[in-house]
Amino acid sequence: MSMPQRFDHSRLEIIDRAECLRLLRSAPLGRLVYTIGGLPAVRLVNFVLDEDTIVFSSGQGDKFRAAERGDVVAFEADEVDLERHNGWTVTAVGHLSVVTHDEAAGLRRVLPLHSWLPMDDPRLVRVGVESVHGRRLVPWGKRPRAGA
Repeated sequence: MSMPQRFDHSRLEIIDRAECLRLLRSAPLGRLVYTIGGLPAVRLVNFVLDEDTIVFSSGQGDKFRAAERGDVVAFEADEVDLERHNGWTVTAVGHLSVVTHDEAAGLRRVLPLHSWLPMDDPRLVRVGVESVHGRRLVPWGKRPRAGA
């Protein structure tokens, strides 16, 4: 039995946690939102979802230092059909952390992890998904009417 659709005040469909995670699994790219010196930064990364953990490769730069600190970050992935004006967006929030060398070796054996960028000594980092929220812009005929 399927759940009834729920919509927010903007008439975007609210996506439940299980569907948010399924959609994240389907996306090849996402945006990591973190801070550098107290200012927001956004970086595009290719990633893999391991159950409810987002995993990606990082060099020794700002993302890696944020993972070493255990910073709270946001991660967003989406898909949009520009012709039909529909699509979805999912935002996850959690702590960033460095994957140990031993665990990284195991993950690389079972997950399709590969960076799209050439890196010297890439390390794996993860976002432990603590909350996830998604919205879907559905076709006009499936949206609730104003005031409904």
